[in-house]
Amino acid sequence: MSSDTNGIHTDFSDGMSYGDYLKLDVLLSAQTPISDEHDELLFIIIHQVKELWLKLLNRELDTALAYVRADELQPSFKCFARITRIQEQLIQAWTVLATMTPSDYLRFRSSLGQSSGFQSWQYRLVEFKLGAKDEAKISPHRHRSDLLTQLEETYRAPSLYDEVLRLLARRGYSIPEEVLSRDVTRPYEANSGVEAAWEEIYRHSDEHFDLYELAEELVDLEDAFQQWRFRHMKTVERIIGMRRGTGGSAGVAYLRKALEHSFFPELWSVRTKL
Repeated sequence: MSSDTNGIHTDFSDGMSYGDYLKLDVLLSAQTPISDEHDELLFIIIHQVKELWLKLLNRELDTALAYVRADELQPSFKCFARITRIQEQLIQAWTVLATMTPSDYLRFRSSLGQSSGFQSWQYRLVEFKLGAKDEAKISPHRHRSDLLTQLEETYRAPSLYDEVLRLLARRGYSIPEEVLSRDVTRPYEANSGVEAAWEEIYRHSDEHFDLYELAEELVDLEDAFQQWRFRHMKTVERIIGMRRGTGGSAGVAYLRKALEHSFFPELWSVRTKL
């Protein structure tokens, strides 16, 4: 491998270059607009970048889940911190997409057919891991056995919050049995016994600092997730108003309803009691 006078490599005939390592030929050839409209490329890139971040977010979430199950909280905090930073990137992506006006989008919207962001299987994995369980959301992926297996396994598995509450029980907190043995395929419902456990942790944070820090990491995660949902809703409203989504969803109405859901309800309600 040769180099110029500044020591920079210039001959990659026998070595791996930056583009080779990142497979840029594959990556940059993956944007194939169907229409000739200028803004369709923006639309494709934003959603492809989102899927790349979701891939990393799922990996970090799986790692954090494993650490929580093993009662190794310190390394899990690095995962949660990274997840929050990824969420910041996802939130900011909407500000780029929002530069597209309604007329810009309507010029190529018909080219999308029935495809929709609601069909993102990676996003569904994140929702299931965070506890937003809804078996109907698996249906768009039944034609793909590989995706169906992942989604069904995650749907049936305990969520992050389920694992956290089991951890609290192992640490000696009085988590009600109906919470510990609940059907994990159902959405979680707030419980006063769980709220009491978190109140104890918050009131004596110096004695249970790792659990206190875990609680705040979860609050950060949900806070960022709600910001992402809000930016999503406002961007959709800004571009298509109250129209239905391309995949048949209720669009803005659905997104507004999703804002009402909390993954970790007691971590929010306990603040009123402190």
